Amino acid sequence: MAMLPIEDLQQRPPLTGWAPFALGFRPFFLSAGIYAVLMMALWLLVLRGNLTLGGLAPFVWHGHEMLFGFAVAVIAGFLLTAAQNWTGIPTPSGPSLAALFLLWLAGRVSFLVPGLPPVVVAAIDLAFLPVLAIVLALPILKAKQLHNYPFPLMLLVLAAANALVHAGSLGWIDAGGSLGLHLAAYVIVAMMTVMGGRVIPSFTDNKLRTRARRWKAVEILVPASTLAALIAALVAPFSIVTALLAALAALAHAVRLAGWYTSKFWPVPLLWILHLGYAWIPVGFTLLALSASGMGAAAGSALHAFTAGGIGVLTLGMMARVSLGHSGRMLEPAPLMTWAFVAVNLAALIRVAQPLVFPGLYASGMVIAGVLWIAAFGLFAAIYTPILLRPRVDGKPG
Repeated sequence: MAMLPIEDLQQRPPLTGWAPFALGFRPFFLSAGIYAVLMMALWLLVLRGNLTLGGLAPFVWHGHEMLFGFAVAVIAGFLLTAAQNWTGIPTPSGPSLAALFLLWLAGRVSFLVPGLPPVVVAAIDLAFLPVLAIVLALPILKAKQLHNYPFPLMLLVLAAANALVHAGSLGWIDAGGSLGLHLAAYVIVAMMTVMGGRVIPSFTDNKLRTRARRWKAVEILVPASTLAALIAALVAPFSIVTALLAALAALAHAVRLAGWYTSKFWPVPLLWILHLGYAWIPVGFTLLALSASGMGAAAGSALHAFTAGGIGVLTLGMMARVSLGHSGRMLEPAPLMTWAFVAVNLAALIRVAQPLVFPGLYASGMVIAGVLWIAAFGLFAAIYTPILLRPRVDGKPG
């Protein structure tokens, strides 16, 4: 992606007009940042209550909106933008992108409309992911890019997981809510595994002129062990087989991450945030192995290492970088974003470690983690709103 040198940025004329629907990352990243703040603020307010939202119990709603609200918005923005780069075929923009965005937004709002029947809420919320999968599949199929076919398929699996959550909440199937949330989290972990392997070493090498080490055996073992461990965790969450597979996945991811490591990335916030975000994946698998081995307290921490850690940290880092690059700006975030990166990691650390180390301080730990999360994404929303709403600084479309 072309970016203007600093001297050209200083000489460019003032930006005019607005471009909120010029490319997929713009509305979805902006809304993900804002929604991350609103969702967590609401969650902190109802944490001790018994509020029912759209037919979902409070804890189910919290997990659902973390995955199908916030995370799916980031995924949509990233994939719609990346697919255009991959294929050279335009993805939705303008009115068609606005319509797709409103479909996602309708799913969020429907939970908050008093008296709306849960079946109607479910129908509205379930519509977005299948449509997104079709929209993404069209350019990929047209370009015949076999290596990108899994992404529309994973979106359909996410849609099935969402259906399980709603079916469980409606009483149609037993344990559907828990199964659907775990399946969704694991699908997103699989997505992060694929995309992290593509972009993190590439971004690092391009910026630092280094060369990440990649071992063929590890690159085969990572997806294989990840898939096997996640399937085992769904089928038999407390078994020695799951424990062994999760431990193998943790080791594979750790070795992969070690191959990407260079001390040179620490002065570059847009790089270390991605490496730390990926590091939460082997942490999650380690805790999953402990949980499957009989350490019951590690189960919730494993899930939150994947979600608050992997999803929260990686998405913030990716949104920060992609928004700069695709708006034609230099890849140098505002200094305050470094504090946002620190805050989101601290939020994840508290959410993961507190139940294991200080289980009696659950309520206060959740509040501190929630406030740090709000601070991180609040800074992103404040800093990046003008970037995401205004046209590219180089005058190009997108």
